[in-house]
Amino acid sequence: MGKKIISVVTGASGFVGSHLVDKLLEEGHHVKCILRSTSSKKWLVNKNVEIIDCGLFDKENLKVVLKDADYLFHVAGVVKAKTEEEYFKGNVETTKVLLEVLEAVNTNIKRFVVVSSQTACGPSLNEIPCNEETLEHPITTYGRSKLAQEKLTISYKGKIPFTIVRPTAVFGERDTEIYLVFKTYKAGLFTLIGFDDKKLNLIHVKDLVDGIYLSAVSDNSVNQTYFLASEEIYNWPTIGNAIANAFGKKAFTLRLPHFLVYLVAAIAEFFSLFSSKAATFNLEKAKDFVQKNWTCDVSKAKKDFGFRQNISLEEGIKRTIDWYRDMKWL
Repeated sequence: MGKKIISVVTGASGFVGSHLVDKLLEEGHHVKCILRSTSSKKWLVNKNVEIIDCGLFDKENLKVVLKDADYLFHVAGVVKAKTEEEYFKGNVETTKVLLEVLEAVNTNIKRFVVVSSQTACGPSLNEIPCNEETLEHPITTYGRSKLAQEKLTISYKGKIPFTIVRPTAVFGERDTEIYLVFKTYKAGLFTLIGFDDKKLNLIHVKDLVDGIYLSAVSDNSVNQTYFLASEEIYNWPTIGNAIANAFGKKAFTLRLPHFLVYLVAAIAEFFSLFSSKAATFNLEKAKDFVQKNWTCDVSKAKKDFGFRQNISLEEGIKRTIDWYRDMKWL
């Protein structure tokens, strides 16, 4: 028997990270999860993984963990913060430390995979889906921090082999963000933002982690960037119909004007001033929500490593709602 493949995952306790861990275990990898002691481990319980209690700024311990790694999947990141510094610390500084450690102890790593975001590129302009040639135009601090993370990674070209993936909106079992759409729907309400026809790509988490894995093990994807998303582009009424079919009932549809979305965000942000936690919904999130198109083209990923959308919107939504019901979340 050959040497076991060692994969290290940051953010392994989260929604995408925990599904990626499942995928790596399925592929027979020995998985090391870098987690802070305060991180919830509920999606890793009873799984054959090695938990490393170590922060992403702990260079000495990271050297020990990464020196024999075949793959490093950097999923951890800061998606909500009160200041620009916090976004850049959580998304750029941590990546810098990982790259410096790899350069010091393991330049032979097969791949450093950075899970970025479509927000690093920005919304699609003039109804044309973004692709890897689109000039980046992030519209939020989060998006700018993810683009800075990408640029930093690219600056290590020739030293560390990397692949950058940009997922679009992700949904599926264990998600707590898009979950709120389902929860509201069950209560009888489906809200649409604005009065224009907004289009987007969505991806079920299983398809996303399959894509992340394929991008890591393909020779074609060294030092490349890819969008990972559904092959189909949806509008919100289509998504609403898929949710209605899964629930077996229709909810009342309410369209919220853009100004109201910004007002709710401003109020949430104001109240977060009195809390140590950043608001989940803030003015930057509102800016994302009111964009007409968050669409992208996955042709490059399909061509380079055979990426596919295996789970349709209807099947993905049904699976997700069934899981929420099993977990008594709905």
